[in-house]
Amino acid sequence: MTNEEFVDLLNRHPQPCATTLGQTLITVDQEAGRALSTFVAKPEFCHSKIIVQGGFLTGMVDTVMTQALFAIMGLDFVVPTLELKVSFLAPANPGILRGEGEVLRHGKHIAFLEGTLFNEGGAKLVRASATVRIFPKPPRN
Repeated sequence: MTNEEFVDLLNRHPQPCATTLGQTLITVDQEAGRALSTFVAKPEFCHSKIIVQGGFLTGMVDTVMTQALFAIMGLDFVVPTLELKVSFLAPANPGILRGEGEVLRHGKHIAFLEGTLFNEGGAKLVRASATVRIFPKPPRN
């Protein structure tokens, strides 16, 4: 599957959580293990009326990091998170956010990922790293 076909497939059949977060996968690089997405940070995601709650930002960066891994490994796997570190560098306001995910290293069972969220002006808002476990996707019943 080409990078473009992979992006089209995920955008046509998004996970419900990705839909909730207003995610659109823009591009992947299957060789490099990278993904670029946009997210819609809705006013409903805010506390203090104008600041996006950190849990939503964490969901966004987690989504783009795992999509970078799926770009390399394909979609026949599930990748529960073993460890996640998130640094909130600046407040995020409602609007379009850009997420970048990258696979640092992966084996048969474990992968190390990094991700970053930016606002529309390009300011870095969130930096994250994750360790995930790789399992074959269980058969559907």
